[in-house]
Amino acid sequence: MSGGSVSTTYLELSQDDGTAHKFYEVTVDALVVTVRYGRIGASGQTQVTAFPSADKARAAAAKKVGEKVRKGYAPAVPGQRAPRAVTRRQVTSAPSTARAVAPVLWRFGTGSAAFGIHVDDEHCWVGNQAGDVYTLGHDGQVLARFNLPDGVKCLVADDFWIYAGCDDGKVYDLSSKLPFAAYDIAADVDIFWLDIHEGVLDVSDRDGKLTVIDHEDEHQWSRRSQGEHAWMVRADDRAVYHGHQRGVTAYAPDGGGELWHTPTRGGVLFGWQEDDTVYAGTAHRVVQRLSKASGAIEATYACDSAVYACATSPGGRFVFAGDAASSVYCFDQDGTRLWKLGTGGGSALSMQYRDERLYLVTTDGSLVCVDASEAAVSAAQQGTVPVARDVKLAEALPTYAPATTASAVTAVAQAPTGSIVVQCVQDSGRLRVHVVSEGYDSSWNVQFPRAIREPGARYVVDALHPAAGGFYRVRGDIRRLL
Repeated sequence: MSGGSVSTTYLELSQDDGTAHKFYEVTVDALVVTVRYGRIGASGQTQVTAFPSADKARAAAAKKVGEKVRKGYAPAVPGQRAPRAVTRRQVTSAPSTARAVAPVLWRFGTGSAAFGIHVDDEHCWVGNQAGDVYTLGHDGQVLARFNLPDGVKCLVADDFWIYAGCDDGKVYDLSSKLPFAAYDIAADVDIFWLDIHEGVLDVSDRDGKLTVIDHEDEHQWSRRSQGEHAWMVRADDRAVYHGHQRGVTAYAPDGGGELWHTPTRGGVLFGWQEDDTVYAGTAHRVVQRLSKASGAIEATYACDSAVYACATSPGGRFVFAGDAASSVYCFDQDGTRLWKLGTGGGSALSMQYRDERLYLVTTDGSLVCVDASEAAVSAAQQGTVPVARDVKLAEALPTYAPATTASAVTAVAQAPTGSIVVQCVQDSGRLRVHVVSEGYDSSWNVQFPRAIREPGARYVVDALHPAAGGFYRVRGDIRRLL
C-alpha cells in the first residue's frame, strides 16, 4: 500500500505444478481504478476505469481483489518471484552467396523480429516479437492488426481457425475480431513451437519435452524426447512428430508411446508436413524427408548453410528451404536443386508456399512475397526482377486486442436472427459452455474464452462448428446477451 489517496494491492498466483504464473494489481487513485495483470515478470495489460465517487472506486477495487483471492491469488512483492522462462530464438544472418536475387513482389516490415506466418485462401498472417499480428491480402494490402500481450512465437491453423502462440504462455484464437486465449500453457514450459490438430494443442519446448492439451485446456499427456531445443512439432490423425537436437520422434496421438525415432543430419530447426511425409530442416545444412509410417529418410535436400525454414508445394512436388545466409532454395522432390536465390533482406525464419508464390518471414521482421513461378525465377536468374513494392501501414488500421473480462465484450439485448446462444454452466466443479439454441448436441462443450466466462451468463455467437473431438468451435464474433 502507498500513502496519500493512492493505494495499490499486488497479488500473484504461481502454483507448484506450473499451471499458473501470473499477477494481478489494483491501484485506486481518487475516482480512478487501474488494473494491471499478466504473466509474472512482464509489464502485462492495463485497464483504467473512472467512478462517480471515491467510495464507489474503493468498493469496485475491493470486489476485484476479493474475486482474485477466492481464485487462489495471494499478496506478494513485485520482483521477488522469477518470471516465466522465455527463450528468444537466437539467429545469425549472413549475406547471401547467390548470384541472383529472388523476384520479390512486395515486402511488409512489421517493425520487430518475426517468426509466425500463415497463408490461407484469403489472407496472409504475420506475427512478431512485439506481440503484433497483421493480416494482409495476397496483394500485400494490410487489413487489420491484433495486439497480443507478448511476443508471438508462431502462427498455426486448424481448419479455418488461426492461433497465435504467445510468450505469455497463452495461445490466442484470432479467427474473429475479438481474439481470445483458447489455451493456457503451464509456466514451467519454455515454449518453442506449437501445432493444433482437431482442437488438440501440441507444444514443444526448450527441454525437448512434448506437452499435449485438449480443447478444454486440460493437460492430456507429455513425453520427453531424446534431444533438447525442440523447434519442430507437427500433428495429424496418426501421430505427433517432434523434432529436436537428436532428430525426429513420432508419438501416438493418445500418448500411448513412441512410434519411431529417426536421427537427422544435425539438430532440427524447423518442420513441415504433407499427408504421408514430414520434412525436417537442420543445423547441418539439409532438409530431410521422412516417412510418416516408418520414420525412414526418403530424400535429402542439401543447402549451403543451416536451414532455418522449409516448406513444400502441394504433395511435396517442390521443396523450398531458407538458410542462415539469406538464401532461398527450390528442389525437385527427389532432392535435385533447381535454384538458389538471395532473399534481398535477411534469412527466412518461416515460410509457406501457395499458388506459385513463396511467402517468407525474415530476420529483419519482414513478410516477403516471392514470385516462385518458373518464368519469374528464370528471369531472376538472368538478372531481371520486378521492383519490390514496399507495403505501408494504413493510417486508420483496425486494431483488436483480447477481451479479458465479460464487461469488455459488446452486449446485446436480444440475439440477432440466425445467431446462436450459448450459456456458461457449472459442470463437475468447472465452468463450461454449452449450446442453448436448438439443433445442437447440448452435452458437447464449446471452446470458449475463459476470461469472459461468468456463471449463468449467456452469449451470442455467429456460428458453431463441430470438431472431431466432440466439441464445438466458435466462428465469428462473440456478444454478451443482456
